[in-house]
Amino acid sequence: MADYDFTLPALGADMERATIIEWRVASGDHVERGDIVAIIDTEKSEIELEIWHGGTVREILVDAGEEVPVGAVLARLTGVDDLLGALASSAPSRGPAEASARRPPRGAIVRSPLVRHLAEERGIDLEAVQGTGPGGLVTRRDVDVASAEQQRRAAVVLASPRARRLADERGVALAGLTGTGPAGAILAADVPRSTSSPGRTPAMVRADSMRRTLAALMARSKREIPHYYLAQEIDMSAAMEWLGGTNAERPPAERLLPVALLLKATATAAARHREFNGFWIEDHLEVSEKVHLGVAVALRSGGLVAPAILDAEDKPVTVLMSELRDLVARARAGRLRGAEMSSPTITVTSLGDRGPDLVHGVIYPPQVALVGFGRIIARPMVLDGAVVARPVVTATLAGDHRATDGDRGARMLATIDRVLQSPEDLEDRP
Repeated sequence: MADYDFTLPALGADMERATIIEWRVASGDHVERGDIVAIIDTEKSEIELEIWHGGTVREILVDAGEEVPVGAVLARLTGVDDLLGALASSAPSRGPAEASARRPPRGAIVRSPLVRHLAEERGIDLEAVQGTGPGGLVTRRDVDVASAEQQRRAAVVLASPRARRLADERGVALAGLTGTGPAGAILAADVPRSTSSPGRTPAMVRADSMRRTLAALMARSKREIPHYYLAQEIDMSAAMEWLGGTNAERPPAERLLPVALLLKATATAAARHREFNGFWIEDHLEVSEKVHLGVAVALRSGGLVAPAILDAEDKPVTVLMSELRDLVARARAGRLRGAEMSSPTITVTSLGDRGPDLVHGVIYPPQVALVGFGRIIARPMVLDGAVVARPVVTATLAGDHRATDGDRGARMLATIDRVLQSPEDLEDRP
């Protein structure tokens, strides 16, 4: 058993801060690993924040309505008995002073691709970070803490995170403002509203903020990732025939859409061609053991999010369809979960029946691949010497040339094609 500082995690490479909307727990409450403890508001969405350590909430340090940077301590727990504690307990016992003073024997010990990516994204020198995990392992929390400290030291103008965001949205220079906070810090109330465009709603401001964040991330992706693109037409006759027969036996609310088959085919292919399912960290590929399939979702207020369906390769089509409906509904209602935003290993984008015939996507770093699907349309095909109309979808692959090449990419698309020719197998087994 131990105490634990619950910090604001980075739920994606582009997240820098968030606002606490509400707490689902209070001081004295007992929480279990995986419980939803708070709702936070990022520039992309409202997200349900899970906790990954069971214990008792000793105190809550950030009030609802307050904006804080990634790495800020939100609450403190006591009586923690989690996986890291169990691992640590198997090592020889140390006193508190000795435990806090120990450091990795030679450089930082990092095993997580996300930890390396976050450190690179924020300019954190991992060699200077003291790992608090078992044996000196550097955890995401360690990077969050180091990042928060670095931002604090780099700040020339004292200002709250919310004030900085408002100033950015309104085009106000912080250096020209007078702060009313402690030590002259600029607070949100100190940022004038006169520069705001008239008639702009909070939803419009949020959409603009999300668009700027997405633009910066996509610009970085195209600048740093050597993309290559492949496309392949896939005959969907077998898939559509199977869907028709399956849906005839289901009530309307439980019927499957073609996108469920496309997602399952992609997850199956990614599990077989694992070089497309992972992250490019520093100078090498780190493959993920599980396929957490990111799904691009357009929000009604504008902007885009790509939360993950976890363990997609293990789920039959019926389950994927159910989880997709739930994921899209919660994304548009602003009720995504932290794990869904931080874990995608490969992303799929599809604009559905109203979309274009062909979609070329941009890879979401540090992922190394993105699969796109156009709309399913009837096209002429030659079969047994006769020209017939068949339902066809064009699948595209955007690949990172540092991790794979065109030959491997062609095999990935060919596997998606083969899987879709036997749709009945996708319902019974992964």
